[in-house]
Amino acid sequence: MVKVDIENGYYLFKLDDLLHQDDISKNKIMRDTNTDFKVLQRIIHGEVTRMDVTVFARLCDYFDCKLEDIVEYVPNDSH
Repeated sequence: MVKVDIENGYYLFKLDDLLHQDDISKNKIMRDTNTDFKVLQRIIHGEVTRMDVTVFARLCDYFDCKLEDIVEYVPNDSH
Protein backbone atom coordinates (compact mmCIF):
# COMPACT_ATOMS: atom_id res chain seq x y z
CA MET A 1 0.00 0.00 0.00
CA VAL A 2 1.29 3.43 -0.92
CA LYS A 3 0.13 6.55 0.89
CA VAL A 4 0.18 9.81 -1.05
CA ASP A 5 -0.47 12.95 0.98
CA ILE A 6 -2.43 15.77 -0.61
CA GLU A 7 -3.70 19.09 0.69
CA ASN A 8 -6.93 17.89 2.32
CA GLY A 9 -6.09 14.26 3.12
CA TYR A 10 -4.36 11.40 1.39
CA TYR A 11 -4.79 8.60 -1.13
CA LEU A 12 -4.04 4.95 -0.45
CA PHE A 13 -3.01 3.02 -3.55
CA LYS A 14 -3.63 -0.69 -2.96
CA LEU A 15 -3.09 -2.40 -6.33
CA ASP A 16 0.22 -3.95 -5.26
CA ASP A 17 -1.55 -5.53 -2.25
CA LEU A 18 -4.15 -7.09 -4.57
CA LEU A 19 -1.43 -8.47 -6.82
CA HIS A 20 0.38 -10.08 -3.90
CA GLN A 21 -2.85 -11.33 -2.32
CA ASP A 22 -3.88 -13.13 -5.51
CA ASP A 23 -0.30 -14.00 -6.49
CA ILE A 24 -0.60 -12.23 -9.84
CA SER A 25 2.39 -10.76 -11.67
CA LYS A 26 2.39 -7.29 -13.16
CA ASN A 27 2.94 -8.83 -16.59
CA LYS A 28 -0.10 -11.10 -16.21
CA ILE A 29 -2.44 -8.31 -15.18
CA MET A 30 -1.02 -6.14 -17.95
CA ARG A 31 -1.87 -8.81 -20.53
CA ASP A 32 -5.20 -9.86 -18.99
CA THR A 33 -6.54 -6.30 -18.69
CA ASN A 34 -4.87 -4.84 -21.78
CA THR A 35 -3.33 -2.10 -19.64
CA ASP A 36 0.00 -0.47 -20.38
CA PHE A 37 2.79 -1.48 -18.00
CA LYS A 38 3.70 2.16 -17.27
CA VAL A 39 0.10 2.89 -16.28
CA LEU A 40 0.09 -0.06 -13.87
CA GLN A 41 3.42 1.07 -12.43
CA ARG A 42 2.04 4.57 -11.80
CA ILE A 43 -0.99 3.15 -10.00
CA ILE A 44 1.13 0.76 -7.92
CA HIS A 45 3.55 3.52 -6.90
CA GLY A 46 0.91 6.20 -6.32
CA GLU A 47 2.19 8.37 -9.14
CA VAL A 48 -1.20 8.89 -10.77
CA THR A 49 -1.92 12.46 -11.85
CA ARG A 50 -5.16 11.72 -13.69
CA MET A 51 -7.45 8.78 -13.15
CA ASP A 52 -8.50 6.93 -16.29
CA VAL A 53 -11.91 5.52 -15.37
CA THR A 54 -11.65 2.89 -18.10
CA VAL A 55 -8.43 1.48 -16.62
CA PHE A 56 -9.87 1.44 -13.12
CA ALA A 57 -13.06 -0.24 -14.38
CA ARG A 58 -10.98 -2.98 -16.04
CA LEU A 59 -9.02 -3.50 -12.82
CA CYS A 60 -12.20 -3.62 -10.72
CA ASP A 61 -13.73 -6.15 -13.13
CA TYR A 62 -10.55 -8.22 -13.10
CA PHE A 63 -10.32 -8.39 -9.31
CA ASP A 64 -14.10 -8.38 -8.81
CA CYS A 65 -13.71 -5.49 -6.40
CA LYS A 66 -14.74 -1.89 -5.83
CA LEU A 67 -12.68 1.17 -6.72
CA GLU A 68 -11.83 1.80 -3.06
CA ASP A 69 -10.14 -1.62 -2.99
CA ILE A 70 -7.64 -0.22 -5.51
CA VAL A 71 -7.43 3.45 -4.54
CA GLU A 72 -9.01 5.12 -1.53
CA TYR A 73 -9.26 8.78 -0.61
CA VAL A 74 -9.09 9.56 3.11
CA PRO A 75 -9.93 13.16 4.06
CA ASN A 76 -8.30 14.94 6.98
CA ASP A 77 -10.34 14.97 10.16
CA SER A 78 -10.25 18.78 10.32
CA HIS A 79 -13.45 19.41 8.33
